[in-house]
Amino acid sequence: MDEQTKNLILATGLSFLVLLSWMFFFPPEPIPENFDSLATDTTQGPNDRNTKLTDKEIQNYSENIQEDSIGQFAPRVEILTKNLKGSIWLKGGRIDDLSLVNYRETLDSTSNNVSLLAPSDSDKPYYASHGWAAIEGLKQKDTPDSNTVWTLKSGTVLTEKSPVVLTWKNNHGIIFEKTISVDENYMFEVTQSVINGSNSTVKLYPYGNLTRNGQPDTIGFYILHEGVVGMQDGELIETNYDDIIELPKEKRTREIQENGWIGFTDKYWMSTLLPKSGQTFKMDQRYFPSSENFEVWMRLPPVTIGSNESRSVTTNLFIGAKEVTTIKSYQKLMNIENFVDSVDWGWFFYLTKPIFFLLDWFNGFTHNMGWSIILLTLFIKTLLFPLSYKSFVSMSRMKKLQPQMEKIKQNAGDDRAKLQQELMALYKKEKVNPVAGCLPILLQIPVFFSLYKVLFVTIEMRHAPFIGWIKDLSAPDPTSFLNLFGLLPFSPPDPTSILSIFSIGVYPILMGVTMWLQQKLNPAPTDKTQAMIFAWMPWVFMFMLGQFSAGLVIYWVANNLIQFGQQYIIMYSQGVKPDIFGNITKSFKRSE
Repeated sequence: MDEQTKNLILATGLSFLVLLSWMFFFPPEPIPENFDSLATDTTQGPNDRNTKLTDKEIQNYSENIQEDSIGQFAPRVEILTKNLKGSIWLKGGRIDDLSLVNYRETLDSTSNNVSLLAPSDSDKPYYASHGWAAIEGLKQKDTPDSNTVWTLKSGTVLTEKSPVVLTWKNNHGIIFEKTISVDENYMFEVTQSVINGSNSTVKLYPYGNLTRNGQPDTIGFYILHEGVVGMQDGELIETNYDDIIELPKEKRTREIQENGWIGFTDKYWMSTLLPKSGQTFKMDQRYFPSSENFEVWMRLPPVTIGSNESRSVTTNLFIGAKEVTTIKSYQKLMNIENFVDSVDWGWFFYLTKPIFFLLDWFNGFTHNMGWSIILLTLFIKTLLFPLSYKSFVSMSRMKKLQPQMEKIKQNAGDDRAKLQQELMALYKKEKVNPVAGCLPILLQIPVFFSLYKVLFVTIEMRHAPFIGWIKDLSAPDPTSFLNLFGLLPFSPPDPTSILSIFSIGVYPILMGVTMWLQQKLNPAPTDKTQAMIFAWMPWVFMFMLGQFSAGLVIYWVANNLIQFGQQYIIMYSQGVKPDIFGNITKSFKRSE
């Protein structure tokens, strides 16, 4: 093999290391925040409802509210569905207590449910609220605020089948009503109504708000976005918490003409404000130093309500797990533009999305993401087999030429120019492409990176078991050779410790061994330095990937085994009989 080809193959392998390093140290730049300034909009949205009420209806409505208000002071209304549990605090009428029924903090079945929202007296308040802001005809104190104690007009527990209705009446005879419903998953619907029992016309604008106190404990990993996420007429908006703090005033607000949404995203969870499809609105994202609150706002166009009239506006609120199938169904049924992009698919979305959907499709048959990863590997190797076939045929021919190449090297001695010239003449004569062997490595690099991204960001991989000791495919293999895989009476180093790099489990070791075996089918480099580098590469990868997710390492093991089988059969069909154990023996003798 000529010197240039050797260097190319070496560079290809090392580029894999560079790619992994790039993931850690060079995150993608956030999308520029070209906000428009906040402007007054008097356009009425498609979901507004204008109704003329009679004097008798206004009087009856007011009497009912007063009767319901007796003896009530800031109680809570329970939320209980098959996926959610929590409560609505009638003081402020906010949803501020919510956790997930089917997700726990750890693999332990007795651990706490994952908590999404928290009340204002907790360590990290996080809540959703909806209301009206006065523009004309009223002062802000005449609209409900965070201290307003609402009355529960109807409903006792918010469930999938039973909404609740909250009401409040100001001193001018204007009644504010809030109807909250929720589906069987994570989507709330909030209908805000104003019944104007006063003698004057008022002008208000409805809004929705998400407030998060203090900077959350984020993973801080460069390939994952955590912070504000939204969509503005087809443009994805992602702002980290540090960037929100530094946002200048003129860049906080965006005006959405047709489709959009905004919210906070964590790795696996999300809260999102969603106007109805086609609704014009303004979105805000900002930080308040005095309260240390991060907030996102959804401000709908102002509405004018005449005396004895009522108006209603309906919006949605998503609070829950970022289950791709669930989010995609909302995107389709509710016409939410690119809602599935709330999952951080990354730069390689054209690979990460298909890879996830293939995994999810396979999981429909296997009901096990570990086997789905293996089936995905088999699918990819089958898809790329025509290219791999050409590559392995070329490598087989190179293997046949190994004795002649060694002879040329001996004859050329230290004359590198003569060595290169004679090697190129040999390749031309035998019609061999020495670069073709690099193709399988080059093709699997973007697939590997994309699968790594999918395993890291999708909740479907969280706490997903395989077989045996693998209980979470998104976490590293929990076994360790340091304690002989549990036989010795001590625990391996904590995963956060730098010593954990030496605490590798069964699957990382299998990856190193299978990579080493697969390497033995390839033509051996004639240069001693390069031969040494190639010999060490499987073990370097073994330690480097030992703390990566078990699902990723399982993919690599399956990839090595399938490629080994393909290459062995093709080489045998080309008249090359790989002597694996003979090569291993020679390697040990050479090292001695």
